[in-house]
Amino acid sequence: MERRDLRADPAYAGDLFGETYLTSLPADQTKRDPIWPGLAVCIVASLAAAWLSEHYRFPIILLGLLVGLSLSFLGHEPRMQRGLDYASRTFLRVGIVVLGFQVTFKQIGALGPVPFIALLVVMAAAFLAGLVGATVARQSGYAGLLAGGATAICGASAALALYGVIGKERLSQAQFALTLVGVSLASALAMSIYPALATELGLDDRQAGFLIGASIHDVAQAIGGGYAFSDAAGSHATIVKLARVALLAPLVALVSLVIGDGQGERSGAWWRRLALPWFIVAFLATLTFNSLVPLPAGWTAKLLSLSKVLLLVAVTATAMRSRLELLLDAGWRATIPTLAATIASFAAALAFAEWLL
Repeated sequence: MERRDLRADPAYAGDLFGETYLTSLPADQTKRDPIWPGLAVCIVASLAAAWLSEHYRFPIILLGLLVGLSLSFLGHEPRMQRGLDYASRTFLRVGIVVLGFQVTFKQIGALGPVPFIALLVVMAAAFLAGLVGATVARQSGYAGLLAGGATAICGASAALALYGVIGKERLSQAQFALTLVGVSLASALAMSIYPALATELGLDDRQAGFLIGASIHDVAQAIGGGYAFSDAAGSHATIVKLARVALLAPLVALVSLVIGDGQGERSGAWWRRLALPWFIVAFLATLTFNSLVPLPAGWTAKLLSLSKVLLLVAVTATAMRSRLELLLDAGWRATIPTLAATIASFAAALAFAEWLL
């Protein structure tokens, strides 16, 4: 069978999961394509990112993105499509489900009403700043929605979940990849800078924990940044950050209600548009289970590691499917929504930490 040159076809520019390629083939051909070539290459690339992260102390998700982008030429090989599609979809969704074991309703309640309301305001500020940044930079409103939501909740995993609702018809893969890179890089820098700033500003443990937990995107880096300040700050940052993670499902539901399904449609009753993707429902189920049934000691840390592994593979596969030339064409303006959301998140969290807590 003659193979098509995917790089020559602009239809593939925003094709995150390979639907354009897969639907262009006969059904029997799609089923015959083996899953293991793309999956194996993606796993090897993820292992390389993990090795680099362990030896050079660099954020693992960001390294997964960079390694995947360096191998993006492999992502256009037709034999890789089915495996990368599987890694992008299934590993992402299962990783988000497993993430639900990291938080309980009791932990959210432990924040207290005032810090919880403050956290909601910080998240709203990040979300709105992403939208305003997109408008100012003349970018798509969906780019601002993605950047604001990823900054407000939990970085790359929230971006992946939100993109499933926004859909490739609304937002190109190039902008999506840039958002992933932006939130991962911002989180890595924040983990190093925010604890030092908290020390210079004379914040106490509770204030520093709120600032770091409310404004750093990635879960592991928010927790690590908190413990870099002090053990007490690390404990408080963990609670604040996990409260943000628990709000992933409501945010996805709200976005789905406002903009409709991933195919760009807003038709149908509102309660149909409110329906959540199955993996977000499963995330809520694992969160509820974790709240009602205490897990054995040590399981929480193992499940967090499993979630990070699954999300790493999903992010690496996404990067391998990206078009580097489209990333370059997007220009510096495409980074403005993420930058605006990050600055607004830090400023609002600092204001509440200093004046309210």
